[in-house]
Amino acid sequence: MKKVLLALSLLLGMTAVSVPAEAQNHGSGYKRVAYFIQWGVYGRNYHVKDMDASGAAAKLTHINYAFGFVNQQAECYSADPWADWQRPVPAEQSIDGVADPEGQALNGNLNQLKKLKAKYPKLKILISLGGWTGSKYFSDAVLTAESRAKLAKSCIDLWLRGNLPGLPEGTGAGIFDGIDLDWEWPGYPGAPGNVVRPEDKQNFTAFLVELRSQLNAYKRSSLITAFFPAAERVIDAGIEVRKVFRLLDYATVQGYDLHGPWDKITGHHSNLFNDRRDPNEIRESLDSTIGYYQSRGAPARKLVAGVPAYGKGWTGVPAGPARDGVYQPATGAAPGKWEAGSEDYKDLLAKPGKRYRDVRTGAVWLYDGNEFWTYDDPAVMLQKAAYIRHKGLGGYMMWSIDADDAKASLTSALYRVLR
Repeated sequence: MKKVLLALSLLLGMTAVSVPAEAQNHGSGYKRVAYFIQWGVYGRNYHVKDMDASGAAAKLTHINYAFGFVNQQAECYSADPWADWQRPVPAEQSIDGVADPEGQALNGNLNQLKKLKAKYPKLKILISLGGWTGSKYFSDAVLTAESRAKLAKSCIDLWLRGNLPGLPEGTGAGIFDGIDLDWEWPGYPGAPGNVVRPEDKQNFTAFLVELRSQLNAYKRSSLITAFFPAAERVIDAGIEVRKVFRLLDYATVQGYDLHGPWDKITGHHSNLFNDRRDPNEIRESLDSTIGYYQSRGAPARKLVAGVPAYGKGWTGVPAGPARDGVYQPATGAAPGKWEAGSEDYKDLLAKPGKRYRDVRTGAVWLYDGNEFWTYDDPAVMLQKAAYIRHKGLGGYMMWSIDADDAKASLTSALYRVLR
């Protein structure tokens, strides 16, 4: 393994080719995290069973279940009770091939996650709170000491104690091992209409203190993690880095959406290193983001690097001098299966065009003379896994597991280096 890592570090152009002792001894301590999206059981037809059937579940250490929401009254609530625990799962979608019988209390995704944990006892599952569409009232919910205490209690009661509305007390207990905070973003605008305050930065830290205290009283081994942004301006606006990392078990760090069809020109959305060709005034990469968190006091072992299982795309893109479509003007977002300008890795595989690779930047893209798609493939995942190991980071996080292909090719590539 050391020889493989040395070869990959040379390929990546890292300044030091020796593997740090910390990285060599990391072993099974790597976090291999993937998000499972609650709404995937509908149009996407992706179920908890699919994580098992593809082989992905056996290669993961943690699953983040997305998302639970937070309301203005400082309460946790389910964004979709039908998908979470009400939908009877038929036999063909069930982990053990057994359908949810009529009259059973716990159904839906939560019962399937319970079955998945029974099959993989070391697997940890966390409830992720917020997300892009569920963070509107986070600022209100953590505004005062009273609201922070109320929110922590509500989230623990609902998701960890398993007191699900309409069901006997404790029906959902034992499924979740902790809470993942996906507030997008403290102190900085996220989705339109989100409540944002300058004091979000300090209130977020204060909420972590309260949540840790209540979780210790409930079950000391319960995890607290968080999803953090890539952009330095967003980090500075809402995160007291040194303080919060003392309170978190680890944080997953955004390593994607660095560029997208909201930009007037094409670019890489998940590059590992800064691109020397990048004409933008601010250059971003996974490496620069990791470095910024470390410069603010985040320990390497608590930094979990985010990687995408999807790509970002533009249409109306001229070839440009290099004939590869990079950093060229576009007319808008390319059509996508689920969302304009976005496409799952498994669907990108069938798109026409020429594939390009920049090993030093750690980027791959697809260009057909009109559409430009930036994404990660298994070779890039190998590069990123080697980088994670070389830097002694905590592991990786993937958004989201349903976008990987049926063979879990992206997940498997990462596992080869971070097993």
